[in-house]
Amino acid sequence: MSCLQSIQGPCWNLTCFPPDVKCFGLCDVGTVAVPLMLQDVIKKQPVNFLTLENSYSQFMSNFIFNSASRSKPFFLYYPSHHTHYPQYAGPKAAGASLRGPFGDALLEFDSTIGDILDALEQMQIINNTFIFFTADNGPELMRMSRGGNAGPLKCGKGTTFEGGMREPAIAFWPGVIAPGVTHELASTLDLLPTIARLSGASLPQVQLDGVDMTDLMLTRGKSKRGTMMFYPTDPSEKTSIFALRLGKYKAHFYTRGATHSSTGPDPDCQFASALKAHDPPLVFDLESDPSENYPLSLDTEPALHGLLDKILEAKAKFEASMVFGESQVGRGSDPALAPCCAPLCQPKPSCCQC
Repeated sequence: MSCLQSIQGPCWNLTCFPPDVKCFGLCDVGTVAVPLMLQDVIKKQPVNFLTLENSYSQFMSNFIFNSASRSKPFFLYYPSHHTHYPQYAGPKAAGASLRGPFGDALLEFDSTIGDILDALEQMQIINNTFIFFTADNGPELMRMSRGGNAGPLKCGKGTTFEGGMREPAIAFWPGVIAPGVTHELASTLDLLPTIARLSGASLPQVQLDGVDMTDLMLTRGKSKRGTMMFYPTDPSEKTSIFALRLGKYKAHFYTRGATHSSTGPDPDCQFASALKAHDPPLVFDLESDPSENYPLSLDTEPALHGLLDKILEAKAKFEASMVFGESQVGRGSDPALAPCCAPLCQPKPSCCQC
């Protein structure tokens, strides 16, 4: 499998929009300039944001053409930079949307998705290709006009409220997956067992968090996923899960705001909203209250005691199967290992340019 990627780095002096609009913000100050890499080879450093999406699109199209021409099954994973910080867009998309820089970045992203679909159609394999589109977290509300919007959902990125965790998802396979909408519970954790079943691949002999979504997508059946666990950005054994969803109900054992959600009038979303423990947990009915504004009352609704027992049982069963590994992030980093196209140059990181 080939791999083309760009790695985050300082961006304050780079051009993000033509003709020479500099990138908004500072990005990762003190690290090497953003490189564009093919496998483990640095192709350009710093990256040219105005042509970056073209590089991705061309790479993916060629990958599809080469694989299809050899009748070789393939797996293509495209984790787009759009619409992450910093936002950028090339000449075709810059200024072309009504949503400012965020919209322009989204428009360019949409164009790249279109190029992928065009390549599949040109090679006449779109009816033999499973396509899944989703995101990794909620909108970065702190960016305001340069971030997304969670709509009616509470808070955004960095929190375990619905605005930080719930994502749109599209499963596309012409002639196999019928058009329609499902409200069944699913997770990106479910992609591995689902793709394994569709491709006939064997799963590793380990305990997996995911379940097979094939029947849900192909026959509009019920989801095999009954629960969903929500961890914060810095999980620990001390707090364990922050929230648990059981069917349409969601229980918050801990809540906390986040820097990425620090905007708007809701104090629960703000960075200043410190960690709060809830015993009994805050329980919401997400079908009638997706905004998580009105916790159900155990005092006025006695039937909830049985529900809470089921939630606590699911939590205990999950935690009994969990073993926390050593934090790799906590081990620190070695600046000497940072990608540099001129490894022997000095002074680093400013000399890493090619």
